[in-house]
Amino acid sequence: MTALEQHIIDVIQDVFPLEERPYQVLADMFGAQGESVTEQQVFEAVENLRNTGIIRRIGGVYDSKKLGFISRLCAGKVADIDKFATAVNAVPAITHNYVRTHEYNVWFTVIAESEAEVQKIVDALCATTDLLDVHVLSVTKKFKIDTVMKSDERRGTSDERGGSALRQGSGTLPLTEKRELSLSDRACIRVACTDIPHTLTPFKDWGVSIEDLRDDLAQKRMRRFGAILRHQQAGFAHNAMVCFDAPTEAGAVLAQNPHVSHCYERPAFEGFPYTLYAMMHAQSSEDLQRFINEAAKSIGNLDYAVLHSVRELKKTSFAFFA
Repeated sequence: MTALEQHIIDVIQDVFPLEERPYQVLADMFGAQGESVTEQQVFEAVENLRNTGIIRRIGGVYDSKKLGFISRLCAGKVADIDKFATAVNAVPAITHNYVRTHEYNVWFTVIAESEAEVQKIVDALCATTDLLDVHVLSVTKKFKIDTVMKSDERRGTSDERGGSALRQGSGTLPLTEKRELSLSDRACIRVACTDIPHTLTPFKDWGVSIEDLRDDLAQKRMRRFGAILRHQQAGFAHNAMVCFDAPTEAGAVLAQNPHVSHCYERPAFEGFPYTLYAMMHAQSSEDLQRFINEAAKSIGNLDYAVLHSVRELKKTSFAFFA
């Protein structure tokens, strides 16, 4: 990546400008920081990041619970990984599916409108593949969700990334009165879960109201509107789910760790006594091990298991109201 491309992804992961000409807004922001670039240069840099696969999509990241859905992490054991992957890829409700280094070697996420629907999906997989000993895990406490990936030298606050300046440039987002989702709300969300058009005026060409997207942010239905990366292509090829047998209060400590992107508390189950789940990412295996050691030390080196990601079988965005 060029220096401009790296700067761009550091910014637009956190917030992509909800403006009629977003690339001009970015160019103006970079200009104010001493980088002389044009709207076209910013657009071409973003297009290159998209075309090379570093950026998976640019769009809305929604809170499934706020939209009336539930999300469950499922752990199981599978011998025939390829057959399982084929079956999972055909299920739109399954968004993430990883092979990890543990006896429970497959971990996948299901988003649905009810526990019964989640169980129906799991039962179907058990019936059509050799998936067995499945545990459906809810979140009992959420400590952190931050999928913004930055190299160590660019790690910092949102102000340093430029996200704060972009929010100020777009105006504040007042919390409007909560209301039920209308048909037009659902239509907007359905589109916002896809990828913006490859044009200088993406929102106009998408047919989505910028004000509606801002309202989703204000209502906290949408966590952020930005770029979702393919972490491996972006330089973060090494990651692991580190699970700790630790008290709840340790979650707040782990959440402060800049190398932890997600941190949740989940129920323990037979053969797996761990309750705190922390996703950690790094640019090398040595860095990852160091980050894990530091995280464990920060909470007293309690018992933990490191589940390295062996294969990414599926990673997609859920299509709400499709």
